[in-house]
Amino acid sequence: MATGYDFRKLRRLIMIHTVVQIFFFVLLIFMAVNFQETFRAKGMPQVFLNSIIATVLIQLAIFYPIKKAAGREVEREITASAAGLTPEQLKELRKKRVFSDFIKTSIFIFFFTFIAKAPPATFVLSTTFFTFAVTALTYFQCFNFAARRAIRERS
Repeated sequence: MATGYDFRKLRRLIMIHTVVQIFFFVLLIFMAVNFQETFRAKGMPQVFLNSIIATVLIQLAIFYPIKKAAGREVEREITASAAGLTPEQLKELRKKRVFSDFIKTSIFIFFFTFIAKAPPATFVLSTTFFTFAVTALTYFQCFNFAARRAIRERS
């Protein structure tokens, strides 16, 4: 295996993930305010708090798998940034990347479909939306943290 690494692509990916995190954070705050106003107008302010609690519990349950998946992706990207990879190694890395992208796309479609089909302004809709936004934030944060640590260790 090669001894040198070119981390330009990975550093660019970290920057893109940071911008996406900011977008998701702003979207999360905006939607939280909208849901809170909607539930308060309907006379059900406790539903908002219940959806926040449910989101936190769901995040606690799925944090480890998200962290593990992000770590595996970072290791794959680190391996791909090594100098002198053979065409067979590149093909294997590409296959892993496509599979990972397929899984992420499937999760996105699941959340999108669930949010689109949920009744408007309900506990299920707010919990699903919050879980989606926080899951995306968690993934990007875990990826960036693992990538920065891996770059630091190999530099």
